Amino acid sequence: MSPICIYKAEYAMSWGDENTHFHVVVNDEEQYSIWPDFKAIPAGWREAGKAGKKEACLAWIDEVWTDMRPLSLRRAMAEDASKDASGHAQSSAA
Repeated sequence: MSPICIYKAEYAMSWGDENTHFHVVVNDEEQYSIWPDFKAIPAGWREAGKAGKKEACLAWIDEVWTDMRPLSLRRAMAEDASKDASGHAQSSAA
């Protein structure tokens, strides 16, 4: 198959095409997305372990991505809560 035919086949498959096969991808902030399997996964993203039709991939993301906050924010908030709790415990003991 010539490069032009391959390009046309890839171009014909799109985000809205029900026959397009996707991979669920996740980044270091634990944010999820879908990516067509005929394209290279962009830098900063990796496969999350689910692939299939768009609807199935999006349904899986709905199940596993229960906290929309980026990982760095969740960690910072947990650290702040820990500091507040230890500060409150120390002031209560005084």
